[in-house]
Amino acid sequence: MATGESEGGVAATVERILLAGNRGLIIAMMAVMVALVFANVVSRYMFNYSIIWAEELSQYLMVWITFLGAGLAMREGRHVAVEMLQDALPQPLARTARVIVLASILAFLATLVVLGAMFANFAWEQETPVMNIPTGIPYLAVPIGAALFFVHMVFISRDYLHKRVEAPESIETGAEDE
Repeated sequence: MATGESEGGVAATVERILLAGNRGLIIAMMAVMVALVFANVVSRYMFNYSIIWAEELSQYLMVWITFLGAGLAMREGRHVAVEMLQDALPQPLARTARVIVLASILAFLATLVVLGAMFANFAWEQETPVMNIPTGIPYLAVPIGAALFFVHMVFISRDYLHKRVEAPESIETGAEDE
């Protein structure tokens, strides 16, 4: 087996693990959030008792789900895209436009990782109002989510440049790109 083949195999394995882990974590966070909100509503209306930390934790989970899911949404073609200009350009110029867009996205995400980490570090000494955990923990969703989005973009960059990102319909039906 050639070196390139083994590297492709390793990259594909890493990508599969990343996708499964990303999806699994989002599903787990959503399940916890739904259970917390449901339990709090039942507790409030049936027992006249509110779980005071459930709302705060649910909000933080929603933020984490949003940032962890953004890269997944991109790779699955679920972000809004305005491609009228690219579609109107001749093929070589359209590809150049996509290279510029990809480079801009990656630069933005790298900046978000750095600035998000700086902000989370800055806020680390403060505590959240109810749970009394460092405020930096919820804020870590920004740099971690941006880093994960960056990794997703690197994995799909070739398909993105060739305009072969999965359409949401193929995901829902279970069809796979080959």
